[in-house]
Amino acid sequence: MDKLFVIAIGGTGMRCLESFTHLCGIGMFDNQEIEVLTLDTDQNNGNKGRVEELIGLYNRIKTSGNSVNGGTPNANTFFSAKLNLHRFWTNYSGPGRENYKNISKISTGTPEQQKANKLISDLFLDTSSVQEFALDHGYRAQTHLGSMLMYHGIVEAARNIVKGSAVQSQERELDEFMGRLEKAGANARVFIFGSVFGGTGASSIPVIPKALQDFVKIRSNGNASIDFSKAKFGSTLLTEYFTFSKPDDKQKASKANSVIADSSFFPLNSQAALQFYQSDPTVQKCYKLLYHIGWPIESKKIDDNNASNQTITGGSEQKNPCHITELLCACAAYDFFTRNNGFDSAKAEYLYKAVEFKDNSFNFSFDDFIGKDKKAGEIFVNKLGAFFSLAHISLTKNGGAADNSGIKGFIKQCENQKLLQYSTITDAECKDINEYFKLFAYAFKDAKFVPGWLYQVRNSVAPGKFLFDSKAFPDNQAELNKLDVGTLFLDEKHHWSKGGIFSNRYDTFVEKLINTNPKDEQKVNTTKEKFLAHIFNSLTISQNFDLN
Repeated sequence: MDKLFVIAIGGTGMRCLESFTHLCGIGMFDNQEIEVLTLDTDQNNGNKGRVEELIGLYNRIKTSGNSVNGGTPNANTFFSAKLNLHRFWTNYSGPGRENYKNISKISTGTPEQQKANKLISDLFLDTSSVQEFALDHGYRAQTHLGSMLMYHGIVEAARNIVKGSAVQSQERELDEFMGRLEKAGANARVFIFGSVFGGTGASSIPVIPKALQDFVKIRSNGNASIDFSKAKFGSTLLTEYFTFSKPDDKQKASKANSVIADSSFFPLNSQAALQFYQSDPTVQKCYKLLYHIGWPIESKKIDDNNASNQTITGGSEQKNPCHITELLCACAAYDFFTRNNGFDSAKAEYLYKAVEFKDNSFNFSFDDFIGKDKKAGEIFVNKLGAFFSLAHISLTKNGGAADNSGIKGFIKQCENQKLLQYSTITDAECKDINEYFKLFAYAFKDAKFVPGWLYQVRNSVAPGKFLFDSKAFPDNQAELNKLDVGTLFLDEKHHWSKGGIFSNRYDTFVEKLINTNPKDEQKVNTTKEKFLAHIFNSLTISQNFDLN
């Protein structure tokens, strides 16, 4: 079995990682321990912080008592993969590192060297803007600058580690990630999430494999390397799928914003990047599979609720809503990690697929996400449906959307049915699981409905079809209270049985819960793992899927 590695780059890459984490949450990566690296120029990026907090929550759910941090891999249950998070960011906050002009030290050396430095820098980079804008919010669609500096940042980290003095925490985390990648050797599969229309992701995709190769060489003093003829690198080529308001003259007048992203150029940026990747020998040599994903209709606006009327360039305020294309990117990673072919070509292969577009809307079915393999498709249908059902049970039937009582309330229901083996799960552990469901589905804050990841993804294609019956997505308490959690699927064959004359679907599910247990092959050891596996098995049976 190959060892799996994921690298998320820039704000869009972080949102793709968010979708990937939720695929892990529903249980799509059984028996896997996955190394995850977040890579950005902006340590305070809101999307980066959001997904790192999500993975932290995921790992708390996997951890019990004195067990291994992040738990161990399981099979055919929720949260089945173990995720190891590593974080690296290029440091542009210290003195002399704020912009290109400072970090490149073009004003050092002899007068002749300074003149030569200035001439070559001015040839490729605008003097008063690109060379002087603050780098800590990303590369702002300046991909030629970004590729150079991202490569420099990774190589610089390797040199600092070799020196062994004043090594920063993010450099140590990168070193740990690279140590595991080097150990995996030809059995490593590395998938990279990033966009091609912005700054950081588009800058990094072409240079990351080479930068990692040189990191290994430097750290090992030339005794080790990455053999690209054997290495399996894949990536998304995610083109423009959202827009935001243009920066006004007042915002652009400030020196800090002299270079600022303009979404009207995103289509052109995408075209230029794709043409470059197609002709670049490094890209063609390093990558085995490139997944071309885009949004071929009018892009969604993401800043309608922006109260500041400023174009957000990065920082903690950059918390863009989730989108269907990011889930497709996560599913591309699933394809890359589970396929048995496509790795022998000497040149990158491009993959793409089409989705039904009718009445000016996309209509997504489960087959549009997890390939053509019928068994894999059914696993995806079952696991996503089961997780969504349990989210509704926790958040609405047990009141967890407004507080964190949901899972605790469900365990009390189990106790009423004489299922007492889960009573030792602590309030804090229940709170973590419930909190994850709020991030996955929805929450109420001060009586206001707050859509979570799945609702946001669905909203990005509304009014088109998205996997479940549209009635499965109420957004107010009254409608949620009326929701029949056993009828989320469009296909009625997956609706829960009503049972007897006087029982409802939920009562029938509880009966199945009583008569079901965790299985040895699920590799669950702690009480919390057994609880989640027990519920998964009952939901699988209720949805009329085969457990075997």
